[in-house]
Amino acid sequence: MQQAIAILDSGVGGLTVAKEVMRQLPREKIIYFGDTARAPYGPRSSEEVKLFTEQIVDYLIQFDPKMIVIACNTATAAALDYISAKVDIPVIGVIHPGARAAISATKTGRVGVIGTMGTIGSGAYTSALKQLSPYIEVVSQACPALVPLVEQGMFRSKECDQAVRDSLNGIKLEPIDTLILGCTHYPFLVEPIGRAMGPGVKLISSADETAREISTILYDKGKLASGDASPVHQFFCSGDAGIFQKIAMDWLGEQIKRTPVVWQVSSLEPTDA
Repeated sequence: MQQAIAILDSGVGGLTVAKEVMRQLPREKIIYFGDTARAPYGPRSSEEVKLFTEQIVDYLIQFDPKMIVIACNTATAAALDYISAKVDIPVIGVIHPGARAAISATKTGRVGVIGTMGTIGSGAYTSALKQLSPYIEVVSQACPALVPLVEQGMFRSKECDQAVRDSLNGIKLEPIDTLILGCTHYPFLVEPIGRAMGPGVKLISSADETAREISTILYDKGKLASGDASPVHQFFCSGDAGIFQKIAMDWLGEQIKRTPVVWQVSSLEPTDA
């Protein structure tokens, strides 16, 4: 049986990574878990996020995946090193791929980062960017209003446009030429974010770069899927399966029309520990 790539997120945001994996690696099977019952992770403590991430990984391990992708910036910042030490398969996050893409894109060396309170508070992006280029100038801003709108499927609403403009009021005044969308929910909002920031700012989604990193690691380990059979993807969530499925089908669109998909509600307890 084909081993899957396991992708986890606090909710629907990691679907941006799943979509890129489907596009770049169409032979690969995906098992996705969205912790929609406990989203958003941003306002939670790092210890709580670490615990939730561990619970999801423990759930996903039963499917014998060949790789785990923590497709949540908040969870990457809080739990990547811990999960990497806990399991014996490759584990990657979304922060370092996004940082590398931003370093490649910036012309002025001035990079902005938007994300959840947890991601911005961790300083993980600043650390990753400075590690790659010590002379980079980084401006960060938390945008806590945005994830709940995406989780509710309101990413094309007028209310969402206004929330994006309000959330970016501070950072759009900074002299940056590159902005990292430091939350995997934010690519759902790339159009209003682009309008708010203007054409002079390059938007960086870590989804593209993360999919490329997945491909590189699996190739190096001789683990890329082969054959012509279409994979059957599995999607789990801990909350309302109907809302999750509606958002997922809307976002993934053509990618899942060509591929069999199984939608399931997880048995993972969504109650706070």
